[in-house]
Amino acid sequence: MSAISVTGESVWIQKEITVSSKKRGCHLITDEIIKQFPEMQNICVGLLHIHMKHTSASLALNENWDPDVRVDTEMMLNRIVPEGAGYKHTCEGPDDMPAHVKAALIGSSVTIPITKGKLNLGTWQGIWLCEHRNHAGGRHLVLTVQGANKK
Repeated sequence: MSAISVTGESVWIQKEITVSSKKRGCHLITDEIIKQFPEMQNICVGLLHIHMKHTSASLALNENWDPDVRVDTEMMLNRIVPEGAGYKHTCEGPDDMPAHVKAALIGSSVTIPITKGKLNLGTWQGIWLCEHRNHAGGRHLVLTVQGANKK
């Protein structure tokens, strides 16, 4: 394991982005985030915190290679939290309350290390947007970096 010596200026950067509308399921959005946040390239060492501003979708770190993992995850989420399970909150449609439960189980944020201007993810890791609604629009994410600028 290598160490990084930090000599740059300490910085905070925050930006809100919109991720394009997705169908229900788990979607790899790592590249979409990187493209919308070029400021990250100037960070020597730091943390990127990503927060989802919605209660019916979630964020996760998981498999970035085999898309079947995302399909299987959606299948299992639907088994764990089925529609039509006698929910009291039904005013926004049959997929809404299960979406809230799934979002609570998976979570609304992830934090990833930044090393030399890049996300320091494992070989097979990517950022997922887990869309739990049948017909959702674009999703708003708040990206916050705390770190040190490259010299």
